[in-house]
Amino acid sequence: MTTTPSPVYGGRYELRNQIARGGTAQVYLARDLLLDRPVALKVLFPELSSDHSFVERFRREAQAAANLMHPNIVQVFDWGESDRTYFIVMEYVDGEPLSSIIRTQAPLGDRQAASIASDIAKALSYAHRHGVVHRDIKPGNVLITADGQVKVTDFGIARAIGVDEQVTQTGLVMGTATYFSPEQAQGLAVDARSDVYALGVVLFEMLAGRPPFSGETPVAIAYQHVREQPPPLRSLNPAVPVALEAIVLEAMAKLPAERYVSADEMKSDLDRFVRGQAVLAAPPPGAGDTGPVTTVMAATGASAAASRRGARSDRREGREARQRTTAPWWLAAGLAVLVAIAAVAYFGGRSLGYFGGRSSVAVADVVGKTAGSAASTLAGQGLRVSPTTVKAGIAQESKVGTVRSQSPAPGTELRTGAVVHIVVWGSLPRVTIPKVTGTTLSSAESELANAGLGYSVRYVKATRASQQQGVVDRQSPGAASVRPAGTKVTLSVISGSVYATVPAVSGDSVSAATVALINAGFAVSDTQKSEISATVPAGDVIGTSPAAGQRKAPGTTVTLVVSKGSVTVPYVIGYTAAAAGEAMIQDGLTFRVALQENAPASEVGLVVQTGPAPGTTVSAGRQIVLYIGAENGSTTPTTTSTTLPGSSSTTTFPGSSTTALPGSSSTTTFPGSSGTAPGLPGAGNSGTG
Repeated sequence: MTTTPSPVYGGRYELRNQIARGGTAQVYLARDLLLDRPVALKVLFPELSSDHSFVERFRREAQAAANLMHPNIVQVFDWGESDRTYFIVMEYVDGEPLSSIIRTQAPLGDRQAASIASDIAKALSYAHRHGVVHRDIKPGNVLITADGQVKVTDFGIARAIGVDEQVTQTGLVMGTATYFSPEQAQGLAVDARSDVYALGVVLFEMLAGRPPFSGETPVAIAYQHVREQPPPLRSLNPAVPVALEAIVLEAMAKLPAERYVSADEMKSDLDRFVRGQAVLAAPPPGAGDTGPVTTVMAATGASAAASRRGARSDRREGREARQRTTAPWWLAAGLAVLVAIAAVAYFGGRSLGYFGGRSSVAVADVVGKTAGSAASTLAGQGLRVSPTTVKAGIAQESKVGTVRSQSPAPGTELRTGAVVHIVVWGSLPRVTIPKVTGTTLSSAESELANAGLGYSVRYVKATRASQQQGVVDRQSPGAASVRPAGTKVTLSVISGSVYATVPAVSGDSVSAATVALINAGFAVSDTQKSEISATVPAGDVIGTSPAAGQRKAPGTTVTLVVSKGSVTVPYVIGYTAAAAGEAMIQDGLTFRVALQENAPASEVGLVVQTGPAPGTTVSAGRQIVLYIGAENGSTTPTTTSTTLPGSSSTTTFPGSSTTALPGSSSTTTFPGSSGTAPGLPGAGNSGTG
């Protein structure tokens, strides 16, 4: 049976089945036809593909995540446009969303929750170091594999640090209200500490089994993030140690300045907790002494926590002092307006040459020049230079030491003595490439990431029995090579052993069988076979060709045999033996003939009974007994015979002549026949039905 061909995106990625659906896109399991590997394909809804803001957000996700290569971040391989919609190609992770784990298992154990949060913080720290804020950290965007590895995904609303963007775009809330930071809920600028707050909310939910704030609308929830304190965590789960509650409260501080300064600092505190060491987070009010393992503040962390508490106290006192001021607000506002008017008049006058104003110059274009040359050029114009250095990536290796950008832009009129800001590409650190051949891909990814290196993967077929699936066979550049940080190391990974065993998929759905075969390294044929089965429901898989258990080369195409369901014994009472035999064959059954003596004259030569009875559900190919009416003790000359299809015995009937039916293995003669099987239309003298 031929099925409709699966869609292929970009001429390369073949859709297999849907695995997730979000607010703007659907995610499918797909097959990379070029590299012969499973991938996750995220496809933007067609109705959104004409909306520039959605397309730009989608493109930004691909761009932001493609540059993040870390074992705790789902890797993005590709993005493109196909059939008037847009798609992103990502690493396929066979895991379960953290949201499902919380829903079925929460509250989680304190060390389990802390370890998961530590891995999320590790991924965020890496993204923040590369200038990317996630802005939508939530359990649904965290995947946990079967071996416990944590993977952060969906950088759909991530942005580069320092890029201004509103919280809403065309009515779309950028983020999820349940995990908003207060500044995100108010539409203020966000930075890495906003992700720290969201991670604190996720950790709270893992430990309590529910998020700290809930409401009927996103606006109601956002208001609580801004104005209300979360409920005491240990009132919801008394088993939570004080130290871990302190970490949650530090991460969820309303003011960014009172949170952990970075995801890396939060990860360090979580790791201290997991190791049973004192944490640096300040204890919640009234925590008291909780013992040596969960003690929040030890001597080693006292100074850091005291500094945080002192800074918070200073900020509170400052706010109170401002509230106690006796100066009328309108007086302060009036003074501010007068100062602003005076400033505008002064600087405007200077621009016209008054108040000692100096002459103006058009700023020279120094982008691409060396830092020294740019400084000399601008100084020659009577301008001052304020340089900033940014770390170059591997793509900018040749630009190290040159000016990346300048502000104001070239040609801008400035008064002499004004400051021009230039951004200079900084030098690249050099690193030694570690040896990762012979290790698993996961281990290689982790080691390269720790060394500050990127990687790309190419899957190769095994050529020797000793080569193992998922193991790095070759690397380029080779081990011990010295390269700039960020260099991509190409890893050649074995996609399968010399021979793979066809998995048993009998009884599975077509989609589940397809995934199992793909994961085992096989291709799945677009064409399926169909068979009748009394034991396997219609639409499910009966078996495969080649059969389960056979060892074949990876990439071998496997055809699925799909059940058409069971068959029932047809009603053939009163039929001639030949007509009844044809009915059995048409329904996928076989048969044999038996005589039933003492039959009335009207039933002689006709089917009087079947075994099993008509309407009985049987499996395809089952042999049905046709009982033919016969006179008592009759004898039949054997001068002629008729061959019945599917029969396994020889029966003679008086007065018969020879007619052969297709597919039979016995000879039967019928009374009154003359070269044609009784009741079989169009048989003629050829003997075929």
